[in-house]
Amino acid sequence: MTVLGSRALNRATLARQLLLRRSELTVPQALEHLAGLQAQTPHTWYVGLWSRLADYTPEGTARLLRERGAVRMALMRSTIHLVTAADCLWLRPLVEPVIERMTMSNFRRGLTGLDLAELVAAGRELLAGGPLTFSGLGRALAERWPENDPASMAQAIRAYVPLVQVPPRGLWGESGPAAHQAVETWLGRPVDTDASPERLVLRYLAAFGPATVRDVQHWCGLTRLAEVVERLRPQLLVFPRRAGT
Repeated sequence: MTVLGSRALNRATLARQLLLRRSELTVPQALEHLAGLQAQTPHTWYVGLWSRLADYTPEGTARLLRERGAVRMALMRSTIHLVTAADCLWLRPLVEPVIERMTMSNFRRGLTGLDLAELVAAGRELLAGGPLTFSGLGRALAERWPENDPASMAQAIRAYVPLVQVPPRGLWGESGPAAHQAVETWLGRPVDTDASPERLVLRYLAAFGPATVRDVQHWCGLTRLAEVVERLRPQLLVFPRRAGT
């Protein structure tokens, strides 16, 4: 079997990331191939698309966001990613445990004494009235729970409710507050709670492989994926690695 050294792994990853030569894929096709593009900042990720796609101009991507064909939302590792609307609906439930874990480790103290189910229901009700910034959401929740930290309550809603960062935030040549709305409201469709971790692993390998189980886990933040990879092994091409690579 072919043994992959450092250069071979480097070339393979760059090719799968569309970084060896510009691709003729459309933006939605590229986003699905890449399993999303990290988009923590409002605009710099446009350069990431320009680096990958032939004849790329940002206006089409801005239109895709405005027309709800793509969204920016917290996904892998609880960071903002640009993904297609179809992908966000199955990715978000799979990585939600990571977002919950990271949120509670940082904000649990500000939620002392709260019934989380009641808090989440109140947050959903507030967001149903229109997009809110986290500051605005926290202030509104504090009217009901004045003894708790507004920022912690807003972050809890972010963890337990799939939120989209809505335009004009993220639109090319425009600016706006980091306002959020529940993805089900924004897209008019429910999230897919039946999505499998196998699907997640296969999409990662298509975008970043060849890769190890640890690589997959670092990317998405989930743990215990070795058994998932083992179930997939019959349909995977496995390469031995040279020692030290």
